[in-house]
Amino acid sequence: MENPPKISFPCNYPIRVIGVSNEAFRRQVLDVFQKFDAGVDKDKLSYRLSSGGTYESIQVQFFAQSEGQLQALFEQLKRIPGIKMVL
Repeated sequence: MENPPKISFPCNYPIRVIGVSNEAFRRQVLDVFQKFDAGVDKDKLSYRLSSGGTYESIQVQFFAQSEGQLQALFEQLKRIPGIKMVL
Protein backbone atom coordinates (compact mmCIF):
# COMPACT_ATOMS: atom_id res chain seq x y z
CA MET A 1 0.00 0.00 0.00
CA GLU A 2 1.37 3.37 -0.98
CA ASN A 3 1.71 6.23 1.47
CA PRO A 4 -0.89 8.99 1.01
CA PRO A 5 0.48 12.35 -0.11
CA LYS A 6 1.68 14.61 2.69
CA ILE A 7 -0.15 17.87 3.30
CA SER A 8 1.95 20.93 4.12
CA PHE A 9 0.28 22.95 6.85
CA PRO A 10 -1.02 25.61 7.07
CA CYS A 11 -3.02 25.37 3.85
CA ASN A 12 -6.40 25.88 2.25
CA TYR A 13 -8.27 22.59 2.48
CA PRO A 14 -11.61 21.97 0.72
CA ILE A 15 -14.20 20.25 2.90
CA ARG A 16 -17.60 19.01 1.74
CA VAL A 17 -20.40 18.10 4.13
CA ILE A 18 -23.48 16.24 2.89
CA GLY A 19 -26.67 15.95 4.90
CA VAL A 20 -30.41 16.49 5.11
CA SER A 21 -31.27 19.87 3.63
CA ASN A 22 -32.76 22.29 6.17
CA GLU A 23 -31.88 25.56 7.88
CA ALA A 24 -30.84 23.87 11.14
CA PHE A 25 -28.34 21.67 9.28
CA ARG A 26 -26.79 24.70 7.54
CA ARG A 27 -26.57 26.63 10.79
CA GLN A 28 -24.94 23.74 12.65
CA VAL A 29 -22.35 23.21 9.90
CA LEU A 30 -21.47 26.91 9.97
CA ASP A 31 -21.26 26.89 13.79
CA VAL A 32 -18.76 24.01 13.77
CA PHE A 33 -16.56 25.69 11.15
CA GLN A 34 -16.61 28.94 13.14
CA LYS A 35 -15.34 27.12 16.25
CA PHE A 36 -12.18 26.34 14.30
CA ASP A 37 -11.94 29.55 12.24
CA ALA A 38 -13.90 32.65 13.23
CA GLY A 39 -13.29 34.04 9.73
CA VAL A 40 -15.63 31.49 8.16
CA ASP A 41 -19.04 33.00 7.48
CA LYS A 42 -22.03 31.91 5.42
CA ASP A 43 -20.66 33.79 2.39
CA LYS A 44 -17.66 31.43 2.32
CA LEU A 45 -19.90 28.35 2.10
CA SER A 46 -21.26 27.07 -1.19
CA TYR A 47 -24.48 25.07 -1.24
CA ARG A 48 -25.82 22.53 -3.70
CA LEU A 49 -29.14 20.69 -3.39
CA SER A 50 -29.59 17.10 -4.53
CA SER A 51 -31.82 16.54 -7.54
CA GLY A 52 -34.71 15.59 -5.25
CA GLY A 53 -34.06 18.45 -2.85
CA THR A 54 -33.78 16.12 0.17
CA TYR A 55 -30.03 16.42 0.66
CA GLU A 56 -27.59 19.26 0.48
CA SER A 57 -23.86 19.49 -0.11
CA ILE A 58 -22.06 22.32 1.67
CA GLN A 59 -18.49 23.10 0.66
CA VAL A 60 -15.97 25.48 2.21
CA GLN A 61 -12.32 26.23 1.59
CA PHE A 62 -11.06 25.91 5.14
CA PHE A 63 -7.67 27.29 6.22
CA ALA A 64 -6.24 24.31 8.09
CA GLN A 65 -3.48 24.78 10.63
CA SER A 66 -2.66 21.11 11.34
CA GLU A 67 -3.73 17.52 10.83
CA GLY A 68 -4.99 17.41 14.42
CA GLN A 69 -7.20 20.42 13.77
CA LEU A 70 -8.69 18.75 10.68
CA GLN A 71 -9.37 15.53 12.60
CA ALA A 72 -11.12 17.44 15.39
CA LEU A 73 -13.16 19.41 12.84
CA PHE A 74 -14.22 16.23 11.02
CA GLU A 75 -15.24 14.59 14.32
CA GLN A 76 -17.45 17.53 15.28
CA LEU A 77 -19.01 17.72 11.82
CA LYS A 78 -19.87 14.00 11.97
CA ARG A 79 -21.89 14.60 15.15
CA ILE A 80 -24.38 16.95 13.43
CA PRO A 81 -27.86 15.39 13.22
CA GLY A 82 -28.80 14.55 9.63
CA ILE A 83 -25.19 14.34 8.46
CA LYS A 84 -24.56 11.69 5.80
CA MET A 85 -20.94 12.25 4.81
CA VAL A 86 -17.91 14.48 5.43
CA LEU A 87 -15.29 14.58 2.68
